[in-house]
Amino acid sequence: MSWRRPHGGHSWWRRARHSLRIRLVLLFLLLALAMTGVFLFGIGHAFSNGWRDAVNPLIGDYADRLVAEIGTPPSVERAQAIAARLPVVVRIEGPRVNWQSGPRPHRGPPWSRDERPDRGAIVRQTADGHRIELALAGPQGQFEPGRVVWFTLAALLALTALAHVVVNRMLRPIRDIGAGARRFGAGQFEPPIPVRHARHPDELSELAQTVNQMAADIRQMLDAKRGLLLAISHELRSPLTRARLNAELLPEDGETQPTREALLRDLALMRELITDLLESERLASPHAALQREPTDLPALACEVIAQLAGARPGADQVVLQVDAGLPVPLSLDAARVRLALRNLLDNALRHSPSGAPPPELHLRWQNTGILVIEVRDHGPGVPPEQLAHLSEAFYRPDSARQRASGGVGLGLYLVRLVAQAHGGRFAVRNAQPGLAVSLELPVVPVG
Repeated sequence: MSWRRPHGGHSWWRRARHSLRIRLVLLFLLLALAMTGVFLFGIGHAFSNGWRDAVNPLIGDYADRLVAEIGTPPSVERAQAIAARLPVVVRIEGPRVNWQSGPRPHRGPPWSRDERPDRGAIVRQTADGHRIELALAGPQGQFEPGRVVWFTLAALLALTALAHVVVNRMLRPIRDIGAGARRFGAGQFEPPIPVRHARHPDELSELAQTVNQMAADIRQMLDAKRGLLLAISHELRSPLTRARLNAELLPEDGETQPTREALLRDLALMRELITDLLESERLASPHAALQREPTDLPALACEVIAQLAGARPGADQVVLQVDAGLPVPLSLDAARVRLALRNLLDNALRHSPSGAPPPELHLRWQNTGILVIEVRDHGPGVPPEQLAHLSEAFYRPDSARQRASGGVGLGLYLVRLVAQAHGGRFAVRNAQPGLAVSLELPVVPVG
């Protein structure tokens, strides 16, 4: 299966569409922009028009007084005195006098609806043909309305950043609840979901408390189930041992021999089932402890093959392939690895048809410190849609075939638990032909 990293832009857009935090911040931003636009366009326009309508008559009357003070013909001395006394720029153009007190302002507030060659200037004509312009000077005349827009945008960005921080803090309990739910689903009930504001809980704190209580109830039920299963398994061992002893004491004559062998075979199957159940519960416990010791893995594999040779036809034909670079010994739980090898080889032997090549056991070593144990048979394999279920407890791809071969669906489940207990991985694939099951265990060489 090939894996491709999603495109950055599409991935960001997908996260933004499904992120409540980002959507809330964008909503606040759009709301702030809309409110700012309404204020600047509506209230600002109404205020500006109202102020202009109220002030224009006063400014016009005051401008007439200043023009009258300059006189006819215009007096430069009086115009200089007005420019020095007031923050205005005076400009005089005419047949006799051409003078201005300073540079003409480029922008200014709209004072009047009279003729305005320059925005914000008030123009008056004198009786002798002179033209006098009056305009605000200094900071007022140089004020740019665009600064208000930039200041507003900067304030909006600051408010957006603040809103992001606040929303992120408000939604942190949701992320904690999601992470806790994923842990609980994987069987890890510790630590519980942190509950914020426990003394005065809000809705999210109450939800976290509810999920924690649900997890505690589930854990209690699982512990009760595990305890009941362990107790039943232990209690069944004694009567099974007595039944096996009584069956072995039956006379070995021609009439009772088939019944005796069938009874012993069924009792052995029940004993293996109980042993596997006990071991699966121990390995599935979150406190499963490994008894690691220096282990000669090739020798252990040969020992398992020899033990199976007496019970499984064709076990003595298993092909063992060991990498030349495999370190010996390795720090492993020998009992659990023995169990995994026995189940893997037993499963491969069961599904190896007559006339097919014998199963193969590969022991590989990777330079990254990973031990790979792989067992492959040359049987029919399984449908691809069933591969993911093979390591589930009591799962049978073909119930009739499994019952005929004596399997109960715990073999590969135990192998997966052994791999997980060692901190490794379990994988199964169709080898075409046959099925290949592999374990990848991080192991430290001894010595």
